[in-house]
Amino acid sequence: MLKSWLSKNPYQVIATAAFVDLFILCITWEWFISPLRPGGSWLILKAIPFLFAIPGLWKGNVYTMQWASMLILLYITEGLVRILETGANFWMATLETTLGTLAFICLLIYLKPIKARAKAAKQELAEAEKQA
Repeated sequence: MLKSWLSKNPYQVIATAAFVDLFILCITWEWFISPLRPGGSWLILKAIPFLFAIPGLWKGNVYTMQWASMLILLYITEGLVRILETGANFWMATLETTLGTLAFICLLIYLKPIKARAKAAKQELAEAEKQA
């Protein structure tokens, strides 16, 4: 188990951990800590997209990381909007914004060399076709 953790890119592990934390945060925020209605609200369903992203992030699936980096922007935006509230909502929104930003930055850092290699390979293929 430890070997699988050590073999992974640290940015991949941090991004995955941030997504897991955001999943837990969304559920606890909307169900226990400060729901919109007493007893919880349907806003808890906003945690569902994390269930689709987390396995792909852990496996290092580049396609999942690409769409997850766009998905996380919605949660960062929600956190920035709800940060204007008071009490527990302020702290939950601050945590959501922080975790979302951390995940977004880690995903971009992880994907940058992969995209650069893909771009170089594409350019090399185009030059080879041009010479042929």
